[in-house]
Amino acid sequence: MPSAADGLLTGPPALELIVLDFDGTLADSFPWFTSVLNDVARRWRFRQVDPTEHPALRRLSAMEVFASLGVPGWKVPLIAHDLRRRMGREIRHIRPFAGVDELLAALQTAGLRLALASSNSRDNVQAVLGTSNLKRFERLECGIAITGKPARLKRIVRRCRVDANRAIYIGDEVRDIAAARAAGIAAGAVGWGYNTPDVLRAAGPDRLFPTLADLARLADETFA
Repeated sequence: MPSAADGLLTGPPALELIVLDFDGTLADSFPWFTSVLNDVARRWRFRQVDPTEHPALRRLSAMEVFASLGVPGWKVPLIAHDLRRRMGREIRHIRPFAGVDELLAALQTAGLRLALASSNSRDNVQAVLGTSNLKRFERLECGIAITGKPARLKRIVRRCRVDANRAIYIGDEVRDIAAARAAGIAAGAVGWGYNTPDVLRAAGPDRLFPTLADLARLADETFA
């Protein structure tokens, strides 16, 4: 019978590098976002949102949300910066999802390398996850522009010196799937974040993790 040593067996390459998104993937920030959205709308003069619209917003990409609210493109980075600053002032209201501490510990203990790519600031990430969790990540790419994730993901893979086919980016939005594809790495999506699972599934991620426990099982996977 052929063996792996013969070079005749094939299978998916073992994952080496797990790159994680922050908001909606590790941090439960969507309730805070909806609570401040209309205040932000008043300041930046775009359409306010009725709470009954929140489920519909979860079915849209980030750029579709801005378009539906009547936000011109030039305002998007300014609003994103404002949201990061507001979160910093109200960071006590943001918590990691239950089980995130255990997830990161399990992935690291299993020998998987961790990195993080987020549009949020490093200060906000550290305030929510804590210093001990932050030390689990080899690379942190924070403050990423809304269209800037592919370049940052490529930089993470390059600086971690890992083959692209052994890396995956896991996020909670369709734009995270698109960013992973553009960066030439696998795309993973979680079912508990901003975009709904059916919307994420339609975008065709390589892996869909319905629950945090499903994501934690990456620590137990073996490959031929």
